[in-house]
Amino acid sequence: MLAIESSCDETAVAILSTDGQIIAEHVLSQFADHAPFGGVVPEIAARAHLSHLPALVKHALAEAGLTVGDLAAVAATTGPGLIGGLLVGAGFGKGLALAAGKPFIAVNHLEGHALTARLPGLVQDGLAFPYLLLLLSGGHCQCVAVEGVGRYRRLGGTIDDAVGEAFDKVAKLLGLPLPGGPGIERLAAHGDAKAFAFPRPLSGRAGCDFSFSGLKTAVAQAVGALPPGAIDQKTAADIAASFQAAVVDVLMDRASQALKALPEATALVVAGGVAANQAIRTGLQSLAARRDIPLVAPPLRYCGDNAVMIGWAALERLHAGLAEDGLDQRPQPRWPLTALALPVPENVSAAE
Repeated sequence: MLAIESSCDETAVAILSTDGQIIAEHVLSQFADHAPFGGVVPEIAARAHLSHLPALVKHALAEAGLTVGDLAAVAATTGPGLIGGLLVGAGFGKGLALAAGKPFIAVNHLEGHALTARLPGLVQDGLAFPYLLLLLSGGHCQCVAVEGVGRYRRLGGTIDDAVGEAFDKVAKLLGLPLPGGPGIERLAAHGDAKAFAFPRPLSGRAGCDFSFSGLKTAVAQAVGALPPGAIDQKTAADIAASFQAAVVDVLMDRASQALKALPEATALVVAGGVAANQAIRTGLQSLAARRDIPLVAPPLRYCGDNAVMIGWAALERLHAGLAEDGLDQRPQPRWPLTALALPVPENVSAAE
């Protein structure tokens, strides 16, 4: 399985065996291209994908010792994401599949994150359904009941900013480069998490929805109240630590509510770029332990956008009998997980 990911600002290619073993993988970050603009520029991202993707595919095939004719299928992210990048990746994948006479599988980027926890070797004897997914990234923040391949039930989501977006905005307030998550985490390690009493939006309320706009505004007000000029390192570290602690508390509270809605969950899974944050992992680990279930988090290199998760999601759908010919699937900038459900064949159980 050759897989392509190009939904945002990483150009990624991976080759997986049919049982999910990783044969080759490459991720090319476009961070330097977008840094001067303070965020991802869609047109620049699309042109970078177009420039780098052919060479990355060629490199991956050479590393694996394979030709296109050796592939069983080609998969590519077809949504959600930036439409320009999706058009490049999906178009390249479709062309490759057509030229080689191979099936093309259109993959939902969110499903890639949702199923990463089931990668071979990550959980002893594999991760069984159903489990609770906490999907955390710059564009998404939601609680999802993962009941089977292609079977997703949204329990709650953000009503304003995604958690990764909040990290980026706070980082900008503190003069840190983007993406903001790593910088906030490094700075917070030297700060006092109790120095600033930032709010915990929606904590203690019923339901599983999130809100981070008020927390971001509280940080902006704290920064605005400081003396004019550059923020001293100690104060910046205290703000970062206090903000991060508030985020952890909110995520634990919302995940706790979601687990009440899914008492049969076999695990608490955290995925997406923000899942790389160690303070968040530690907080969720303590919550999972109290519920006597494991916390499952992908290796750090699979928290961000990558093609391994796209190839694995395609394989999962193939093995479950849910993979359709994706040549007619148009790239979609918006494509919720709940829109993926397909009828489960009678001879295939949801747990398989």
